[in-house]
Amino acid sequence: MTAESQLTRLGLFDARVPRYTSYPTAPHFNSSTGPEDFRNWINAIPEGSRISLYLHVPFCRRLCWFCACRTQGTASDEPVRAYVEVLKAELRLLQAELPAGVTLSRLHWGGGTPTLLAPDLMRDLARTVFDVVPMGYGAEFSVEIDPNEIDDARLDALAEAGMNRASIGVQDFDPDIQKAIGRDQSFEVTKLAADKLRARGIRSLNADILFGLPNQTRARISDSVQKLLSLGPDRVALYGYAHVPWMARRQVMIPSDSLPRPEERLRLFETARDLFVADGYDEIGIDHFALPTDGLAIAAREGRLRRNFQGYTDDLAPALIGLGASSISRFPQGYAQNAPSTSAHTKAIREGRFSTAKGHAFAGQDKLRARMIEALMCDFRIDSAEMRASFAVSDAELQEMYALAAREFGGMVTVDAAGLAIPEKGRPLTRMIARCFDAYDLSKAGHSPAV
Repeated sequence: MTAESQLTRLGLFDARVPRYTSYPTAPHFNSSTGPEDFRNWINAIPEGSRISLYLHVPFCRRLCWFCACRTQGTASDEPVRAYVEVLKAELRLLQAELPAGVTLSRLHWGGGTPTLLAPDLMRDLARTVFDVVPMGYGAEFSVEIDPNEIDDARLDALAEAGMNRASIGVQDFDPDIQKAIGRDQSFEVTKLAADKLRARGIRSLNADILFGLPNQTRARISDSVQKLLSLGPDRVALYGYAHVPWMARRQVMIPSDSLPRPEERLRLFETARDLFVADGYDEIGIDHFALPTDGLAIAAREGRLRRNFQGYTDDLAPALIGLGASSISRFPQGYAQNAPSTSAHTKAIREGRFSTAKGHAFAGQDKLRARMIEALMCDFRIDSAEMRASFAVSDAELQEMYALAAREFGGMVTVDAAGLAIPEKGRPLTRMIARCFDAYDLSKAGHSPAV
């Protein structure tokens, strides 16, 4: 039996499973978690500790058809300026609740398109952030960069504010594919943005590229990856495009018959992966690649790799606070998500209250199962000794949970006294194997193809 036929037999090409950037996954959040929980969880952060902060800017000049993020189009700066004032007010609410001496481990501006902010807005927002919570030693300040929506003045503003890592969305360089997904972005424009970033001392560069796009072939993705490699990114996220027009209505612009079949999606991924590895990148988890000198690769080698809503990270801060409409926060006590609509979020902040609309307070085995799933997604193994030391669980209980995965996936997992591991041949099934440790109703959680 070939490797592909084994994966077919185990359901890889038919399954729709969570990406497991959280556990439980966001569809399981509910309205029993509200602003008072969010406030209490902030108050419980230890004095002098480090946190991560995410600021969501939900505006774009153009709405790309492939994107399933919560964004809205705007042709003028007026709503953006009003929204920045709301973010500043939200930061002041946070400042009133944060314990003394807290500093930043990571600051990330995402979207949407945060680079559509005018230079004065960038400087003003950064000043407000650092007035509320300063950067700690070795902290990272990253921003999502749209090469079509950036210029020298805005790059100067970001560099002066302290940005030291930039993330460029590439998706694919092929003009026909770009036309099919509503995203015109030439290699030349992207290279110019990368060059200008490096000229301003931004030495850490991330890039996102997609497989599974309409009309994508192995030859086309090879060409795009080789062009991306010529830019020398420090780390790359190779995400699978999820066609979910029932959730992201703009995706109806992409005809489903132009999408590659599930088996071809795997070949597209493998083609891109082989090129990254051949160029000296370390393979990180299920869909990231990093130069051996990058912090992500070092964390993976040292067993410190973690996973959150932004994907893989080397950030170990126990609290990630999300500000802005729809942002999600993670605390040791649970998750909290802001009101998804800009209007509802704005109304709450202007009334002097946090906009937390839903979330999840950890209970039962949530933390144990969250760590088991994270360990699989990061390291392809669960260490029984770590689980016993960190959680109230016996070896017999762990072995019982492992047995479920072993029964379902046979030789694609190995189980022994040390724990459970996924050998290389089983790694395309990682998200499906992780699902075996998910105690929630899976009918609510599956959003994207397993490969």
